[in-house]
Amino acid sequence: MNDKFRIMMLLLVFLLSYQLQGYASMNKELVEVLQQHVNGSVSDAEGRAMSGVTVFIKDSQNPAKTTDEKGAFAIVVSVDDILVFSKEGFEPLEIPVKGINRLNVTLYSLTATDVKKEPGVGNIEIRGTVTDSTAQKISGVSVAVKGSSSISTATDANGMYILSVPKGSTVQFSAVGYQNTDITVQDRPVIDIVLYSAMSMVEDVVVTAFGGQTRRAELVGAVTTVKPEDLKIPSSNLTTALAGRVAGMIAFQRTGEPGADNASFFVRGITTFGSNTSPLILIDNIELTATDLSHLQPDDIESFSVMKDAAATALYGARGANGVILVTTKQGQVGKINTSVRFEQSISAPTRNLEFADPITYMRLHNEAIVTREPLADLLYSPDKIDNTVVGSGSFMFPATDWHKELLQDYALTRRANMSVSGGSQLATYYITGAYTHDSGILKTDRRNNFNSGISNNVFTLRSNVVIRPINTMEITTRFSGTFTDYNGPVYTGSQMYDLIKRSNPVLFPAYYPVDEQHQFTNHILFGNELSPGGSYYINPYAELVKGYQERGRSNLSAQFQINQRLNFLTEGLRVRAMVNVLRIASHSISRYYDPFWYGLSSYNRLDDTYSIYNLNPDEGTDYLGYASSIGDDDIGFPRANFYFEGALNYNRTFNDKHSVGGLLVYMLRNNVSLGANDVQGSLPYRNVGLSGRATYGYDDRYIAEFNFGYNGSERFHPDHQFGFFPSAGVAWNISNEPWFVGSKLNNTISMLKLRATYGVVGNDNISRQRFLYLSNINMDNTNLTQRFGLQRGYSNSGISVGRYGDPNILWEKSRKANFGAELEFTNGLKLIGEYFFENRTDILMTRSNIPATMGLWVTPSSNVGEARAYGVDGQLAYNKSFNNSWLQLMGNFTFARNRYKTYDELYFPNEPWQSRVGYAINQRWGYLAERLFIDENEVANSPTQFGIYGAGDIKYRDVNGDGVITDLDQVPIGYPTVPEIIYGFGASYGYKNFDLSVFFQGLGNESLWISYGDNSPFFVNNTNSGLIGHNQLTQFIADSYWNEDTRDIYALWPRLSTSSVENNRQVSTWFMRDGSFLRLKSAEIGYKLPESISSRAGLKSARIYFNGLNLFTLSKFNLWDVEQGGNALNYPIQRVINVGINVSL
Repeated sequence: MNDKFRIMMLLLVFLLSYQLQGYASMNKELVEVLQQHVNGSVSDAEGRAMSGVTVFIKDSQNPAKTTDEKGAFAIVVSVDDILVFSKEGFEPLEIPVKGINRLNVTLYSLTATDVKKEPGVGNIEIRGTVTDSTAQKISGVSVAVKGSSSISTATDANGMYILSVPKGSTVQFSAVGYQNTDITVQDRPVIDIVLYSAMSMVEDVVVTAFGGQTRRAELVGAVTTVKPEDLKIPSSNLTTALAGRVAGMIAFQRTGEPGADNASFFVRGITTFGSNTSPLILIDNIELTATDLSHLQPDDIESFSVMKDAAATALYGARGANGVILVTTKQGQVGKINTSVRFEQSISAPTRNLEFADPITYMRLHNEAIVTREPLADLLYSPDKIDNTVVGSGSFMFPATDWHKELLQDYALTRRANMSVSGGSQLATYYITGAYTHDSGILKTDRRNNFNSGISNNVFTLRSNVVIRPINTMEITTRFSGTFTDYNGPVYTGSQMYDLIKRSNPVLFPAYYPVDEQHQFTNHILFGNELSPGGSYYINPYAELVKGYQERGRSNLSAQFQINQRLNFLTEGLRVRAMVNVLRIASHSISRYYDPFWYGLSSYNRLDDTYSIYNLNPDEGTDYLGYASSIGDDDIGFPRANFYFEGALNYNRTFNDKHSVGGLLVYMLRNNVSLGANDVQGSLPYRNVGLSGRATYGYDDRYIAEFNFGYNGSERFHPDHQFGFFPSAGVAWNISNEPWFVGSKLNNTISMLKLRATYGVVGNDNISRQRFLYLSNINMDNTNLTQRFGLQRGYSNSGISVGRYGDPNILWEKSRKANFGAELEFTNGLKLIGEYFFENRTDILMTRSNIPATMGLWVTPSSNVGEARAYGVDGQLAYNKSFNNSWLQLMGNFTFARNRYKTYDELYFPNEPWQSRVGYAINQRWGYLAERLFIDENEVANSPTQFGIYGAGDIKYRDVNGDGVITDLDQVPIGYPTVPEIIYGFGASYGYKNFDLSVFFQGLGNESLWISYGDNSPFFVNNTNSGLIGHNQLTQFIADSYWNEDTRDIYALWPRLSTSSVENNRQVSTWFMRDGSFLRLKSAEIGYKLPESISSRAGLKSARIYFNGLNLFTLSKFNLWDVEQGGNALNYPIQRVINVGINVSL
């Protein structure tokens, strides 16, 4: 880390501390407590005065009051306080007192199921509030006397409880997702409890298909849940947090460019070689893209579930074959308004920069590359030029341009801010949030332009979730959300600029010439260049960076309305739900640019180091901006309008405390219209319709059985095949609930032991980018087939051609999945989950490989002939332990997912069985076995014939089939797949008093990468879209190890140099294959929660300051560039991030 980086870190800390100090001072001056007296009386539902009612101020340490024998009370409050009236056996009541001086209150008694109590001598009434480690109130916490089945209650919506218990008894506080806490009751009537969260893998409630909730003890399917806190990393892209965090997910990131840094992720790997390998992504039950997921704020997430097997995904039928990611956003909780604010400031820099050789080495080896192939050829660089080139001299006669330094900064800055407001009453709750992220790139900005071409990516997110309960049995939910992205950057993308830097000659000309006397009235930049022997100009990446700018925008607007009605008047446990969602997504791009004026040296005087320049292209450059625009992008295509309807009937009921019965029926309708289609087919709505169902039965929390189905229709297929039926079934056995287990010694060690198994069929209707595959696609106006006729051939008509043959038998992809899982929890806090799975994918659409030309077909047809299989394991581990003043959490997960071709339409090679794809991974590469580099021409002459013109120092391949010629038949499967088979992560978190520390490591295995011969070979001539040519730069790793006439190292990293691509060396082979596995310190964080005595003086409920980092350290056998980028050395590099943040609650 350089000095600038350290200085900026210290500056960030200073600024944040200064802002916090100022904020605290300001609040101290503004906070003024206005008091008032409130008195009144309390009566029951029959109008009788109630004595002994406790009256206290919510969230206050002030002493409580008690009503007298007439039910009267008097209390001093502040204007914004909320009074709480409570008495055991009655429903607590909260009333805001602003503007009120007298209250007449009625309390209503609870039913026997609401509060339980054992009569006894020596009882004491205890009360208090239960919160989590962030001071948030927890509702529904069980408060029960251990050893008693009748003394219990639960906290209300504000986390409060009241219970009469025997003195000396032990009271246990328990809630799903939290560790149990035991307290022995003596004489203290007020007991406030803090529950510490358990790891996400053991939360007792799991969100399942269509937003349903299932207790983990009753869960049959394979569902991984992730705590939103685990997704909070110093990144503006949520998808970059997934790798190593989710058991069953393969995830990796190939670029760090702002706005283009989405991670690739697959649920249990890839099991199809069709057109769609991505999981179904649902946010609040609405299908969206990975880009929409990337913009989601972790602070706004209530639950994050990944559904992996057939039982979990079957309800999605034709869309669930690749797994499902279901995200639910937060809703408000009953209570006073709660405001949470988070602000972060980050510095980012590349984890590793590609190192280039110095200009003198570049010229020397460039000359060598010429003469080693053609000894009599003219040298490109004279000894005089090489001898007089001095790095950093600034000479225009002998330039040495460091394009990296000219175009790239050492670091970039990022800001993130998030604010949420939530609260409500029993009638309505709300959750409103807004977020802003700003990412800048490491490309420099030229201040001499009157526009900014530097990378600036801004994302604005707004969300409002409101729940209204007009009657006790009805909930009305409205969700409104908007995400707006504004990107500003160069005409080229960040990765394209890196590519241009790599392809630019560093010794031909400077980036630009200073304005001299001759050009003092010139208004444009004097970009350096030179005319090549072929008449084209060279790439000047500096000019390409600053010649213009691009603006991109993307908007996502969603409105959702949902009604949930309980139908207990028909039968207990019956509910009906209806939901309508309207979605609009649009994107655009605008580019403005000028054509650069190129300048070159016309004369140079060595004696006084003076020069003159002239304009190389006076008629081609422009002083004004051109313009280009487009609608749509690669993510969503043209703007689209989506309508979605969902209706559900749900039933859950338990009979005789042993028989749990559940049922679910869901009808869905989806209509998606492209608003900019350029043909009739594209303009027609994309439609899906379906009916899904689930039936469950559980006996005594020991045996659970489940059946699911999805019956889905898609407009992609022939009317005879438009609907498909996708069933699944599963069973689970809670061994730890068996009477013989409960009574054994094992129960003292193992708190839960569960086995489960599922099997089912799910589908994939997204099998091609083309639509209506059962119809032929005829081009009625093919100008390539125009025919002329008439006496003077003056008349013409376009021809007709076939673009696709219709096939009414094309079907869905079908995936038959099986899953076997085990869950084990120990009483010491250790929890384990392990899964084994396999899958058979059939009816994969693929183009037929061998159709004879004698059939006379216009195009090669496609059919559902492909098959693939996959298998693997995934697992999770967690350990949680609390101490007097500290706590410890350990976690880890592991995913191994392997796929294989099972049936592949290919030619038959009886003598070369290694040519068949069957039995190998879908992302497996075939290539040649490289033995070494040829020693000399004599070895070349006595070896099997290879490719094109080659000689000593070029790659020597193995003749696998022994026919004396290296051909395609000698290609064999080499290395691991290009998509990793293994992803794992492990970490630890420790807290002591107000301090907390966490680290997380993430690793990847069973992946191979290939160094690109064409991209990395130095001196190759290349062209850009605008006609500019360049010479690839020389990387240091090639300069350090290449075959040359002097050393003749047959195991050098790079073969003999050349100025153009050598056919023999550009073949896919093991020579450029490398191990892509790594272990990375993905993130680390240290935080401090301000004492309440300090935060309260600033008018805050709580405040936490933290420092964290991302991609901090990597261990890998590959060290040329960041190994996670794979073979993409020229991509915008992955970033290392150092971040400081503050999170406050008001």
